[in-house]
Amino acid sequence: MVVVVDDSAAAISQYEASVRSLEVDIQAFRSADDAYAYLRENPADLLFLDIVMPKKDGFTLLRELRALPEQREMPVVVVTSKDYAQDRALARDLGAREFLLKPLRSREIRSLIERYTGAQLRPISEDGDP
Repeated sequence: MVVVVDDSAAAISQYEASVRSLEVDIQAFRSADDAYAYLRENPADLLFLDIVMPKKDGFTLLRELRALPEQREMPVVVVTSKDYAQDRALARDLGAREFLLKPLRSREIRSLIERYTGAQLRPISEDGDP
């Protein structure tokens, strides 16, 4: 299971489109609180986490998740439109595996999912659709 937390509907659509060719389930949330409620009960193989969000930012969510024993080792990809050294340092301190700048490319998203989850390409059906 791949979880995406981003307040942008366009960004979420890009993640969803990027994984269509992969055998992986994706669950997307537009708020940190909704994602936290889900992740407390459902382990994720990979989390894509936007930093800048209204109400609760991505770093606050990541701190809360790291306090949960079952979420301490979850691979996290921090995604942001701002490249600040202090954000990179905080992401590293909180155990993020990657720190990427928006906009992400579909190939980059697929590559990270394959690397961290082992997801494979969906078999192509006889009509040519995955």
